[in-house]
Amino acid sequence: MNGRLDSWFKREVLVHETVLMRFLARAWPNRDELADLRQEAYARICEASRDTRPQSPKAFLFSIAKHIMADRRRRERIVSIQAAGDTDLSNDVVDEKTPDRQVGGHQELARLARAFDRLPAKCRKVVWMRRVLEIPQREVARRLGLSERTVEGQVQRGSQLLAQYLGQAPWSATYTSTERFLAKESFADDTQEQDSP
Repeated sequence: MNGRLDSWFKREVLVHETVLMRFLARAWPNRDELADLRQEAYARICEASRDTRPQSPKAFLFSIAKHIMADRRRRERIVSIQAAGDTDLSNDVVDEKTPDRQVGGHQELARLARAFDRLPAKCRKVVWMRRVLEIPQREVARRLGLSERTVEGQVQRGSQLLAQYLGQAPWSATYTSTERFLAKESFADDTQEQDSP
């Protein structure tokens, strides 16, 4: 670590170690792995912060920790998203809502809403049902009288159009969390055949 990154890390990230360890202890069943999880989170935040520092280091740290645990659960083929013990980690407070963050959130949401309104009607309806209402693909197909492949194609098309309208590629490091939510899965396998939209 260079000197500036090192001092930033100590000042903005390391101060949350106690809270992070309590969070990990509640969320992860194997106590022997807590130190490894913490170190992996620290390594990832340092790597991600080499060029650009996150606006909210605490929230970023906890987000990284959640992703690490999810990755490990997937690798271990654990079906449950939550570890034994705490059943709803989404209620954990990891960052304060400051006025500038609220305004930024409202602006981001308005930008996304404008992009969403630009989608073709059928595409917009399918994306809304799949990504916002989280209706299973088969059920969306049944309700709209479409094939599942068409639903999948519309979700992919909608995600691509949203990324285009928002002026960012889905793999961009500056892609916002809301935009990533809508783009998730649609770029996982862009080689699959699909019906005409």
